Amino acid sequence: MEPEMSSAYRQWGAFAAATVAALAVAVQPQGAGAFELFGIHLFGSEEKDAQIADPVRYTATLTADDPSLEKDLIAQSALMQDQSKPVDGDFGVVVKAKDDRDRLVALLYEKARYGAVVTVKVNGVPVDNLPPLPKFSRSTPVPVTISVTVGPVFSLGKVVLKGDAGKLDPASYGLVPGGDAGSQAILNASAKILRDLKAEGRPLARISERTVIADHATNRVDVTLAVQSGPIAPVGAVSVNGTKDVNPEFVSEWSDLQPGESYSPEKLERAAKRLRELGTFSTVAVSEAKALAPNGTIPINIDVTEGKQRYFGAGIQYSTIDGVGVQGYWGHRNLFGNAESLKISGSVNRLGQTRDLKKLDYSAAIAFVKPGAFGPATSFTANFSAGLSHAAAYEARILSGTVGITYDLTDHDKLSGGFALDWTRAQDVYGNNRYLTASVPLTWERDMTDDKFDPTKGYRASMTLRPSFGVYNKTSFISAEGSVSAYQQIGDNGPVLAGKVAVGTLVGGRSLADIPAPRRFYAGGGGSVRGYAYQAISPRDSANNLLGGRSYVTASVEARFKVTDTIGVVPFLDFGSVSSSSAPGFSDIRAGAGLGLRYATPFGPIRLDVAVPLRRYPGGNTFGIYAGIGQAF
Repeated sequence: MEPEMSSAYRQWGAFAAATVAALAVAVQPQGAGAFELFGIHLFGSEEKDAQIADPVRYTATLTADDPSLEKDLIAQSALMQDQSKPVDGDFGVVVKAKDDRDRLVALLYEKARYGAVVTVKVNGVPVDNLPPLPKFSRSTPVPVTISVTVGPVFSLGKVVLKGDAGKLDPASYGLVPGGDAGSQAILNASAKILRDLKAEGRPLARISERTVIADHATNRVDVTLAVQSGPIAPVGAVSVNGTKDVNPEFVSEWSDLQPGESYSPEKLERAAKRLRELGTFSTVAVSEAKALAPNGTIPINIDVTEGKQRYFGAGIQYSTIDGVGVQGYWGHRNLFGNAESLKISGSVNRLGQTRDLKKLDYSAAIAFVKPGAFGPATSFTANFSAGLSHAAAYEARILSGTVGITYDLTDHDKLSGGFALDWTRAQDVYGNNRYLTASVPLTWERDMTDDKFDPTKGYRASMTLRPSFGVYNKTSFISAEGSVSAYQQIGDNGPVLAGKVAVGTLVGGRSLADIPAPRRFYAGGGGSVRGYAYQAISPRDSANNLLGGRSYVTASVEARFKVTDTIGVVPFLDFGSVSSSSAPGFSDIRAGAGLGLRYATPFGPIRLDVAVPLRRYPGGNTFGIYAGIGQAF
């Protein structure tokens, strides 16, 4: 397995593919004469305008007597943020103004400003003094002014926990006399009390009283919270609602909610997460009933909405070096009624680079997944692929088949194992050789990050062990690979520091020629050491031919800065070394440095990286451009 799977020389092709994919998702049909890209209105009449029967324009200004809060107030104000959008009728201006006042008051209460005064005037008249059906001149936009007196900061005074919460310590929930009295802090304390009680197996725990009294003479807030914890109750009957083509019994089983087990909110959240990750449902909600069943258990309701079961897609890319590439795929998310997934894909690359059809790159694959094959924690997988590759280190025809089982050890850990059979015919520096390789791939993965596509904290780790046997040459060998990546954001909105280290070793085989060329190690490209071509980092012979290696080490560090909410810049530095021995060596370390751009989208950031090699090979490329969807790691 190469540590990098995308070519540095497929730079413009990758960028084109990412752009096509982004356009396929982000460009939506608009009203006649209008166009919107990535949520940005470019020209024409906006669709929302056309839906308003009586559009009224307005202008808004906001002033506050505390400049430190003015930015937050403007950000919270719908009147300020939506000035480019008309409202429906004169009364619509009044409705928006009153709603805006409530929003601003709520924000100020969150900041413990209980003496704040928000005054909103429309056309110079306080909003509460306007007639029921106002009439404004349409010759100019209606002027709206917002004046905010923020008042003093209140602090907590007396805190009383009553009922079943009487035994709890208020300080454990951030309720300390003299402390933060903001409304959100009080709500967070209430929610944490409920979570703690429900974690004891009490599904009907509720806040029976929440009294907040602000004393404007002392600038103190007294808080009283009363709680009814309710009885401890185990999980009862699990009912599934909303299924059409998916078997409801499978939904219940895959949720892994077992009648009779102890109740906890975490188990309900985990069940919802598992069902969403199937990809079969567009919405998933898992909740407990409002009352206990006659047998003392708590019924659980699973409400789902099925998404589109069949899907397909296609793309085209162009590279000045690799020519034109076309890809297509078709898939089904519920093949037999139990969320079985099937995906068929294929691609042809290097069109236009050669007239010899045998020199094109071809690939085709079929992937099947059956969740819950041997219980709710397991999935059966089967994959078959065929390809013709003209890589820098070799030309190969490959047929590969794999069957396996994936087991969810925990919510964050997966263990998978299986059996693979690969037939390879490769032409490289060792000649034209055929291989039939049987292997038993074993993989452990852990994901502790906060976001799959754009993490800001946490880490990921994986280890793969692949014992293999060459049927034709009667040779045994084993490969082992591991990687760790970590992420940490500096401050609330600061840059994200990201780092990754990957290592691999290959032991066995009488010589390197006994190892199929695609199973040797190489580095270089968009996912390992940027600035170098795909497979460019490798041991070489005296004629500068790439040999592949028995071990590798790669490392990357990035600083991900946000320039705006959607645009970011990423300086990065990558290192890598591939050795001919099974023990990783550092005698020939190659490094690349560069700068990347990121554009945030709902389906992950679009990535464009430009890198230069700091130790260029003779005749090697002077720079590399890499593009895709999602971060580099």
